[in-house]
Amino acid sequence: MESFQVFNMAQTPSLVLLAGPCVVEGEQLVMEVAGRVKEITTELGIPYIFKASYRKANRSKLDSFSGLGDLQALELIARVGKEFNVPTVTDIHAADEAAMAAEYVDVLQIPAFLCRQTDLLLAAAETGKVVNIKKGQFLAAESMKHAVEKVKSKGNNNVWLTDRGTMFGYQDLIVDYRGIPTMQQYAPTIMDCTHSLQQPNQVSGVTGGRPEMIGTIAKAAVAVGADGLFIETHPNPAVALSDGANMLQLDHLKPLLEQLLAIRQVVYK
Repeated sequence: MESFQVFNMAQTPSLVLLAGPCVVEGEQLVMEVAGRVKEITTELGIPYIFKASYRKANRSKLDSFSGLGDLQALELIARVGKEFNVPTVTDIHAADEAAMAAEYVDVLQIPAFLCRQTDLLLAAAETGKVVNIKKGQFLAAESMKHAVEKVKSKGNNNVWLTDRGTMFGYQDLIVDYRGIPTMQQYAPTIMDCTHSLQQPNQVSGVTGGRPEMIGTIAKAAVAVGADGLFIETHPNPAVALSDGANMLQLDHLKPLLEQLLAIRQVVYK
């Protein structure tokens, strides 16, 4: 796949949006979501990157849906990119997945729990793709400097960071917005507005969420100067095969983005 022109987030007048379903459930879903989000972002002038995991390797329960099959899902993501002329991003989970996924997508995303895995970061860096590293729930923002340095050690300066909250106590995440300007010292920084609202139940294995708070997380992130937003969205989150409890209903995306652009205009007036 030809590489896309990397967004210089510091010079992008609008927010960069990474959005799509949590996981590739099938062709109809990815095409519907990508088409609708592309339409919205084109109208609003927002750079858009389609997001979907080709495989979910960290599900809580053994019988949870983890994917259609790696190559089938990656081919669907690549088809979305070509059909709608948008860059694409997906997660990788092990060093030997980096080169494979890089054949199909433009941005390789490192899951939060794996952000300190040196071999994984170096393998992603060696592909030459943009590497988006999610901050571990167990790390301070300052610690992400080292993850960025690992990627850059391979001569790949195309690295982003994404905050997704920090774990305090039990079964909840708190977003410390001081982390955004802190991490921006090391790389452009995105706010994950949906996973930061996850509330996993270790007894039932079912992940809950507070989707009504997605707008709150996003508005605060824009107000403090985040370079981009990561929002998982689905036409009907209640029937989503992964993370439906904290995804934004697709119909709610446009009005939220309109509010966010208004906030950004005021902040950068």
